[in-house]
Amino acid sequence: MSLSFENTEIAFAHLSDQDLKSARFLFKSMSYPWLVQMGSRLTPFIMKTGLPVHGLIKKTIFKQFVGGETLEETARVGKTLSQFGVKVILDYGVEGKEGEAAFDIATEEFMRVIEYAATQENIPFISIKVTGLARFGLLQTLNEAPRLRSGIHDNEVEKDEWEAVRARMYSICEVAAEKNIGVLIDAEESWIQDPVDRLCIEMMQAFNKEKVVVYNTIQLYRHDRLSFLKMSHEICKQQGIILGIKLVRGAYMEKERERAAAYGYESPIQPDKAATDRDFDAAVDFCLAHLENISVVIASHNEKSNMLAAATMDAKGISKQHPHVHFSQLYGMSDPITFNMAKEGFQVSKYLPFGPIRDVIPYLMRRAQENSSVSGQTGRELSLLTREIARRKKSNARVLPTPA
Repeated sequence: MSLSFENTEIAFAHLSDQDLKSARFLFKSMSYPWLVQMGSRLTPFIMKTGLPVHGLIKKTIFKQFVGGETLEETARVGKTLSQFGVKVILDYGVEGKEGEAAFDIATEEFMRVIEYAATQENIPFISIKVTGLARFGLLQTLNEAPRLRSGIHDNEVEKDEWEAVRARMYSICEVAAEKNIGVLIDAEESWIQDPVDRLCIEMMQAFNKEKVVVYNTIQLYRHDRLSFLKMSHEICKQQGIILGIKLVRGAYMEKERERAAAYGYESPIQPDKAATDRDFDAAVDFCLAHLENISVVIASHNEKSNMLAAATMDAKGISKQHPHVHFSQLYGMSDPITFNMAKEGFQVSKYLPFGPIRDVIPYLMRRAQENSSVSGQTGRELSLLTREIARRKKSNARVLPTPA
């Protein structure tokens, strides 16, 4: 197997010299935790004041991690990625809005995204969050109350509210099934995840019998998720359903540990990173061993995990274009993984959020915090960007004419 993540010429061929320098400056800035912490606190406030920072944000962190403010603006990015064999997972990145009217608007927007994706050859999936369709408090109530969990509701208002959530999700998945677009349902915090898991299985029962439409997301930094994956597989196998799964390490570690300590229960988070890595790779191996009734999206920025998955596919004789195996990384990050895998013929996508700058600020702040807390990854991004800048300088110097 010739796959390597060291080829920076392939990794950054889609970026201009100026794009490379801008990315290096941004990642260098994010390597200072104090700067990110200050920016994360001030940016949402400054945006609310109406100060003229819109242009600055759009030219820097927004440009790096987001496809555009509108669905139509993502077309330019999608076209560029397509030229290099990279597909797109579209994500309507609006967060933090509540109210039935807002949820209905979000539902309509998700369906519009699906309609658009169906017109593009390189958009096989969209991504959605149940918290974009349902009140956080409702999900927490459903998660905590055993009788509600079993479907017996004490409160008619909550019952009607949950039925509205189910109807929204069904409408989205119905359009996706018709248009042959996969729906990746994001994972949430552990204290609201149970109703999300049940909703995912319910949608799979409706839409995953003949093909894969619905995917649940499993966060392997939780110590119970590998067993949950195996249980989900058994349930789907018994019911003749194809299990759709997106595998990630996880996004809420600090929040999860703080809440567990505050409320006095056992943390759902793995004891250390080694345990997370072990379970993630075991989950990938399990999925690759059951591709007859599992379709998996391996969503990781970890070079070792991606290389191991590729090596396992090679050893098992699994085609790089197997319809049940897909790789993914976030737009603006881990280009050496994405573009080198695409060059080698693997199915790989960039997770591409879009939305008005004001609405995607929470997403952007998470990206900044993630890159400041994962020092090894930020250092890796910086070193490879710097290496490619140096390579291009050297290459350009060789072709310059000799002065007379």
